[in-house]
Amino acid sequence: MLPSSDNPKSAAEARRLFDLGVKLKSSGKLEGAFATFQRASDLAPRNVEYLTAREITRQQLVMEAIQRGNTAMLENNDIVAMAEFRQALEYDPTNDFAQQRLHDSIAADSPRSRNLRIVDDSVEIDLQPSDARHDFHYRGDGRTLLTQVAQAYGMTPIFDDSVVQHRVHFDIEDVNFATAMELAARVTKTFWVPLGARQMLFAADTAENRRTFERMSLRTFYLDNLASPQELVELQNALRVLLDIRYIVQNPTESTITIRAQRPILEAATQLIATINVARPEVLLDMNVYEVSSSLLRQLGNNVATQWTLYNLSPALLASLTGVSSNLINQLIASGGINQANSQAIAALLAQLQQSMQNPLLSTPVATFGGGLTLMGLTLPGFTVHLNLNESDLRRLQHVTLRATQNTAAVLKIGERYPLVNATFAPIYNTAAISHVIGNQSYVAPFPSFYYEDIGLNLKTTPLIHADKDVTLKLELQIQSFGSQKVNGQPIINNRQYIGTITLRDGEAAVVAGLIGNQDARTLTGWPFLAQVPGLTYGVSEHDKNVTQDELLVVITPHILRLPERTEFAVQLPTGH
Repeated sequence: MLPSSDNPKSAAEARRLFDLGVKLKSSGKLEGAFATFQRASDLAPRNVEYLTAREITRQQLVMEAIQRGNTAMLENNDIVAMAEFRQALEYDPTNDFAQQRLHDSIAADSPRSRNLRIVDDSVEIDLQPSDARHDFHYRGDGRTLLTQVAQAYGMTPIFDDSVVQHRVHFDIEDVNFATAMELAARVTKTFWVPLGARQMLFAADTAENRRTFERMSLRTFYLDNLASPQELVELQNALRVLLDIRYIVQNPTESTITIRAQRPILEAATQLIATINVARPEVLLDMNVYEVSSSLLRQLGNNVATQWTLYNLSPALLASLTGVSSNLINQLIASGGINQANSQAIAALLAQLQQSMQNPLLSTPVATFGGGLTLMGLTLPGFTVHLNLNESDLRRLQHVTLRATQNTAAVLKIGERYPLVNATFAPIYNTAAISHVIGNQSYVAPFPSFYYEDIGLNLKTTPLIHADKDVTLKLELQIQSFGSQKVNGQPIINNRQYIGTITLRDGEAAVVAGLIGNQDARTLTGWPFLAQVPGLTYGVSEHDKNVTQDELLVVITPHILRLPERTEFAVQLPTGH
């Protein structure tokens, strides 16, 4: 059972260990710091500070081990990579990324079979001629020549009706069965196919006879490294064009392809498919999206009046101002308000009447000059001092790790799908049917038509990995967010998009997109001429400054997980191909 942190001795020891762990971590000794934090958290399991330091140090150890393992895999040192990934799992057994990288390192270290998986294959008929060598000196009919050569090696010939009779000359010495039959077939312009271990069928060497009589083999291949049915179609077309194979059947649901052709053609197709059906190259894309936004709003100075009102204070105007109170009382008596209300009601009525009938001269300060008939009044409006500063700073980082295969688009979407209305429906109310359902309150408004807009980060990348460790990336990056305004009730969507192609080395970081926006607005409000005098500007005017800066930066670093395999093959096709 763990001791309680309420024990003063245990708490003091835990604090000492925590301080020691902080010193070890500052000096770069993460393993010692982790062990020390572990002991401190055991002594004080309720202390959140100790637990937080332990877990942060644990994750740092895990990330360093994973980075060392990735570097070892890129250097083809799979043993060291497996050890580093296992060490990362010892620190954090629940880390799925470390578990996946360990699986990748084990798969890379284990020898893969280069043999193509053949699901089904037909059995070929093999002739069994004698191994003797013979001499032939013949003048006569072509059928008789073929009969003599076949019987000389223990074979029984069978002729098709297409074999015509014509005289030939055949002289050869000390030849085996294969050489004798090949030369005899050229002289007589025929070809042969095996019917059994000791039987042969001869036919005239024409394209139609070859399609009819040539021995065909059937073979079915299982293609586990093709990503889509479209790749099966492309492979089928390539085999038809390169090897002139007519009978090819594909099964996209089982990822198989069946070929029927001559045995040499079938062997050539097998080698060609083996070079294509290899482990696809893979790349790990480490992307960082930096977004920095700052704004500054500053107001300094005095908000002074720029307009004044001049009055002629005549005796009639002054008399009307002094008679306001008596007029109000007379109106109250005439309306019966004094007899029907108490003192509070009378005060409220007086305030209301005075507010409605009050002259502007009584509510604002007035400066007078002159005298008698020339007595003038000038309103003195007040002023407001502004000392206001509003500053905001936003820094946001989006870190994305994406794994993609050769020439296959990988799509990543982070954010939310927001519905936007694109059509609404309104009934025709003057129809009898609509009026009826509205009258009995059973009318249900039709559901509007809408679509979804992806708000957030949308990334589509298609990698092309070269054998010299170059990576060509076709990128489509889109960042969408809601604006502050709306049009017809629909929000305006801010869109930032980058489409382009870039080629990078393995492990090389590059900025693939950058956007900087600056907005600087300055406003000056005050008296002319005086507002531009340096010593008086802030006393007789107001200065407003509004500065907004936005910066978006996208950095991508490719890490090759599997390089393309280089395989070459050469086959000899039969005569006529």
